[in-house]
Amino acid sequence: MAKTAKTEQEEPLEKKLWKTADKLRKNMDAAEYKHVALGLIFLKYISDAFEEQYQKLLAQKSEGADPEDKNEYLADKIFFVPIMARWTFIKGRATQPSIGKDIDDAMDAIEKDNPSLRGVLPKVFAQEKLDKASLGGLVNLVGSATLGTKEAQSKDLLGQVFEFFLGEFALAEGKKGGQFYTPQSVVKLLVEMLEPYEGRVFDPCCGSGGMFVQSEKFIKSHQDNYPKKGNIGLSLNPADRISIYGQESNQTTWRLAKMNLSIRGIDSSNVKWNNEGSFLNDAHKDLKADFIIANPPFNDSDWSGELLRDDARWKVLGEKLTPPTGNANYAWIQHFLYHLAPTGQAGFVLSKGALTTNTTGEGDIRKALVEKGLVDCIVNLPTKLFLNTQIPACLWFLGRNRKGRDNEILFIDARNMGYLINRKNRDLTDDDIFLITNTYHKWKSSKSLNPINHGSDNYEDVAGFCKVATIEEVAKLNYVLTPGRYVGLADEDDDFDFVERFTSLKTELEKQIAEEADLNKKIVENLAKIVLTPKN
Repeated sequence: MAKTAKTEQEEPLEKKLWKTADKLRKNMDAAEYKHVALGLIFLKYISDAFEEQYQKLLAQKSEGADPEDKNEYLADKIFFVPIMARWTFIKGRATQPSIGKDIDDAMDAIEKDNPSLRGVLPKVFAQEKLDKASLGGLVNLVGSATLGTKEAQSKDLLGQVFEFFLGEFALAEGKKGGQFYTPQSVVKLLVEMLEPYEGRVFDPCCGSGGMFVQSEKFIKSHQDNYPKKGNIGLSLNPADRISIYGQESNQTTWRLAKMNLSIRGIDSSNVKWNNEGSFLNDAHKDLKADFIIANPPFNDSDWSGELLRDDARWKVLGEKLTPPTGNANYAWIQHFLYHLAPTGQAGFVLSKGALTTNTTGEGDIRKALVEKGLVDCIVNLPTKLFLNTQIPACLWFLGRNRKGRDNEILFIDARNMGYLINRKNRDLTDDDIFLITNTYHKWKSSKSLNPINHGSDNYEDVAGFCKVATIEEVAKLNYVLTPGRYVGLADEDDDFDFVERFTSLKTELEKQIAEEADLNKKIVENLAKIVLTPKN
């Protein structure tokens, strides 16, 4: 009798690598270890790609090919790897006490031969607190995976590994990790909503570059579903259909972004770093982007607004509206609008409080955005999606050219969507993302002269989920943009008065304490009477 074959789904490469890499971390802080692990993964990738090309050139040596000529690699967009940085050399040194210095030297050598990587690669391997035996184990682990060959690139193996590691390190770091990583489901939702098929994509607070990576993925996965423009077909390399522009104020995070983009062949020459940030030192002052996709810091009170009171960015379609110095939320909105092309669209994450606040002129700015027809859609997100904050969040979608929709705003309430990954974190499913994006696109198509087919059904309001409201309806609610106010469910959170509730609870507690003290006093008095009363 034949044995029944037991089929088990093989664990993905990225999960296998992560489990072992995390064990090798031992007591090292995740914030530091991520540069060790991701740096080695990047080194293995470029070494694999180099080695494959090297062997090809070696076979053509009799025809005049030179495997040590840098130009032979540059032509095929492959990084040149000097001998001391090739994986075979590094792996051969894995058990040596000098392995940390060897890897740092390798990173230096690669940067010298590849100008686009200068100042990008981590040189953190020789530090004393990094156990060299564990580092050698990590070298052998990463060496077990083929990441940079043409076949591996076609499967996006490195992209999957790099992205997975970024997410796991962000989880391990908790709040700090959120500074460089936006959850993949939120990035995917933003990109699927905006549909950046081609043009200039801008993120002025780009973190590790996830918005750009997802934009390229979007083009690849949808290139058969979008009409060709002119003589340009969508068979072009996705990386050639969009040009990306970014800025990041954290140099360490900027390095992660440059590596994250380099492994996918995405030109990152316009992803800039300066420690002053986008407000004080705008690296793309003259840029007018077709798409802006961003997740700026929530409620940033230290953005140097007092130095920028007369900045040109604070004009909303000709009307000057200066954002408050104590909160950067509306400064970000106006920064995005300033950089939008005449037909540009923006999608970004903000604190939910920005939908209702009326302090220091924010309500006036929101009113202007609504009345000028710039607000396209608002999505209320579930809690616990973001690693760096428990503050409720929402998505804003703005457009410079909303003909046919300029008197309406689509509100979507997605608070009850998603599933818990663990006790602290939630994520959106692909079905959640599809439902939200499909609702948005059906509404847009119903107002368009040249609709793109997103399904046979027409858009309809759904009680408790989505509602199209006119600007007049929004004005009646004092320009509050919370979806729960429109879709048919009471949004109790926004009517919550913290001061009033705190005072009420404090009074109630004080009353209970007083009653308890009075009761204790009476108990003591009664006990005293019992003790002191003479027995008959």
